[in-house]
Formats: sequence, structure tokens, C-alpha cells
Amino acid sequence: MVTCGLNFKNLIAVPNPSHIQGVSIASLADQFGTPLYLYDGDKISSQVKILQQAFAATPLKIKYATKALSNINVLKLIRKAGAGVDAVSIEEVKLCMMAGYTAEEIMYTPSGVSFEEIQEAVAMGIMINLDSMPLMEQFGEKYGNTMPACIRINPHIMAGGNLKISTGHSESKFGISIEQLPAILAIVEKYKLQIVGLHIHTGSDILDAEVFLKGGNVLFEAAIQFSDLKFLDFGGGFKVAYKPGDIATDIMEVGKKVGEAFQAFCQRYGRQLELWLEPGKFLVSEAGYLLVKANVVKESPSVTFAGVDTGLNHLIRPMMYDAYHGLYNLSNPDGEKRKYNVVGYICETDTIAAHRELNEIKIGDLLVIKNAGAYGYSMASNYNSRLRPAEVMILDGKAHLIRKRESFEDLIRNQETLEF
Repeated sequence: MVTCGLNFKNLIAVPNPSHIQGVSIASLADQFGTPLYLYDGDKISSQVKILQQAFAATPLKIKYATKALSNINVLKLIRKAGAGVDAVSIEEVKLCMMAGYTAEEIMYTPSGVSFEEIQEAVAMGIMINLDSMPLMEQFGEKYGNTMPACIRINPHIMAGGNLKISTGHSESKFGISIEQLPAILAIVEKYKLQIVGLHIHTGSDILDAEVFLKGGNVLFEAAIQFSDLKFLDFGGGFKVAYKPGDIATDIMEVGKKVGEAFQAFCQRYGRQLELWLEPGKFLVSEAGYLLVKANVVKESPSVTFAGVDTGLNHLIRPMMYDAYHGLYNLSNPDGEKRKYNVVGYICETDTIAAHRELNEIKIGDLLVIKNAGAYGYSMASNYNSRLRPAEVMILDGKAHLIRKRESFEDLIRNQETLEF
């Protein structure tokens, strides 16, 4: 992973709020119960604006990565802020259209799906991001040059904070290897494919503009061999702050350097293209909080456990990616500091925070898990037959329920009972 050129001015102090837009977080626990996902709508909108400002000198289209947080109301808010969407399943495509997006505002980037799903998306007027040469062949045989498409290139760049979210290296399943470019061009020529865009995405949690430039150079050298392009898609992967003192991507630096390189390429290409980006985490991560309650405080000879009313069924990132999430005691912000292992209620090793110094926790205290907007609810499950929580968005100083808490009836709704 490239780590040179970091701007230490981007050391972030992550706050521990008791209110969001003037709304008391504790009052939301009384109103909606726990566990509870909370989203600061103003923060989401401001993140879109920051990205637009960073690339103000470049013809930019933002395609929000729907998989990060796919609640219809979040999608509507992001559309209002001026961003399009990238979907990775036909269900996400349908959610985006329900949120008001037109077909032209949606990119569909599948990976290993059935061709029937591709056909369903095409019938809806959605542009397909072709992820493999077999898919290019199928697409060409069915549609020829009648439908515009994009091609996802694997640039063979290792980048990102965790191997599971590094998507541009040589052994990644995503995209078509840049080393197979001659074969890609042969398929394009064979079917006269209408290729209007090229796409790369190297991974998540990328700090340095140089990584984006490195990927951009791969993209530029491939793009020069396509005559009818309208855009180049650089993907996403901007790092956000998770810990006090964390270093976040310098978006302004990325915008300046990538924008300049992109404009230089457009001069070389002979025509102005659009630059597309696919931020997910950058737009929604810091806007999200998971509000939970302490069920038990359990002493052992080596560690003190604080057991809460959530777990990897609601927030899987700590267990799946070893991800750090800030966490604080909302009920006792000035209490004496003690070390805790904050653990979930799932019958599985289910650690949310290990050896974390927190203000003293007592049974019934409200704890807030930060940076829960991205890949929180969207990766939630019913493991242990637990119910998924409610979601609340705060807009203009008011709390709005945007998803009801699941009920036991929801859990068994689609089960069929046999008679024995």
C-alpha cells in the first residue's frame, strides 16, 4: 500500500456528540428504543458538497456507492444533493429508481451475476459496467452496438486498508486485468461494442492522491485506445477518520492533482470527458451512529466486559475487517476512565471494541458507536434470529423514522410451516 506524501494537517479529532442538529441523542433512545441507527442528514449533504468543491475545476459526476447505505431516504437525500448512484445488484437498481433516480443517473456494476439479471437492468435502460470478458461476449452477442456500456479494468494495484476491501490487485475477482487489454479490444471490435466509459476501483481507505494518480495513469493508457469515450470512472475509496488523530484523505489535494492529470489527458485525447467518482464511505460513514444500551458489566480476572444489546448481526465490520469504531458512554461522559471489552449479545466471539478506555459503564448506560453510516445497516443480518434495528434520520433539526424496527412477525414472514 502506498503511504507516501501524507498530509499530517489532516489529523482528525473525532468528536463525541450528545446532540445531532440540536436533537438530544438520549431522547432518541427514549423515543425509538435501542439498538438504533442514527444518521445526520446535514453531514451527508455536506460531504457531497465537499467532493464537488474539491473537483470544481473538473467536469465531475458523483456516483454514490449504494451498497454503503441503501435506505431509500438516504438515496433521495443524496440525489437532492446532486449525486448519481452506482448499484451492484438488480435490487439496488430498483431501490435507486424508487428513490427517484432516472436510468441515466444509475451505473450498474455487477460481479458474477446471471445474464438474466443483466438483461433485466438493460431493459430498464441502465448502463452496464462490464466486469469480465465472458460477460462482454454475452453482451455483444445480445446487444451488439445498440447499448452503451462501460468496462471495468483491474489495474493490478494493491491499495486499501484491508485485503478484503482491496479490489484492484492482480488476484482480485473484480474487473478485467489490464494485461488482457488486447483481448478486450478484440471483443469490442468483434461486436462493435459501444464503449462510452472505462472504470477502475483499487480499494477502500486510500489516503494518498498518488494512488489515485497511479490508477489514473493505467486508465489513461487504456482509454487512449477507445475512440468514443464519454467518461473515465476512478471509483472511490477515500479514507475517513475513525480514531482520534486519524489521518483522512486530503480531498482537496486529490481533487487538484487528479483533476489536473485528468484535464491533461483530455487534451491528449482530443475531447473533454467527464470524470466519475464512486464514493460510499466518504459520504455516509461519519454521518452514522449506532446507539446501544449496556445489558451487563461482567468482571473477570483479566478483563471487564460491557455487554450491549447489539452485535455483529448489526455491525459486522469490527469482526469481519478488524475495523476500529470509536465508542463513548453517552450516559456518563465525565465518569472515571476504565478499560473494557465491549461485546455483543451474539453467540459467537463478538467484540465491538477491545481494551478500550471508556468512562465507567453501568447497566442501562447508553453507548454510542461512531462511523456507523457505511456498511453498518446494509450488512446487518438476522443471525441468532435477532431482529434488525430501526433507522432514524435527522434533517433540519428533526428526527424522522426511516425504517421501522423489525418484529418477530417480520422474521418468520416468509417461512412455510410443514406438518409433522
